[in-house]
Amino acid sequence: MARTLATGLDAFDLKILQLVQQNNQTPQRVIAEKIGLSPPAVARRLQHLRDARVIRSDISVLDEAAIGRPLTIIVHVAADNERLDLLDGMKDRFNRCPQVQQCYYVTGEMDFVLIVNVRDMAEYNELTRALFFEGGNVRSFRTCVSMENVKTYGPIPV
Repeated sequence: MARTLATGLDAFDLKILQLVQQNNQTPQRVIAEKIGLSPPAVARRLQHLRDARVIRSDISVLDEAAIGRPLTIIVHVAADNERLDLLDGMKDRFNRCPQVQQCYYVTGEMDFVLIVNVRDMAEYNELTRALFFEGGNVRSFRTCVSMENVKTYGPIPV
């Protein structure tokens, strides 16, 4: 089957990606049966998808409440100065922080949107001091506390 020029992926690759997004521990023989390839062909394709960084990571998604970290907080952060070195410093600071689960550099009124996971508001208060007050270059930040995480790790349509 020919690979498409735009993405370098063919129909078999796309089917594999759909399946591993649902459960990345699906045995290769099961994937092979579902899409009509041999298990070694599936193994080669999976390795290629990982090497090409189409599959960026194989992770386990944890239940936050079950491990004592029930609060998800969405934070909009506005930079004080948009000099590239200062923005890079903010990106690095957010990237290094384990409580920051996702970080987006965005257009619009805010410069960053962070998805943060904490035990409680006391931990979030400490985090705001470190990330926004002591860290520097933050003009303002707005906090939204998630009342319920309805959908957090949806598959990407392929």
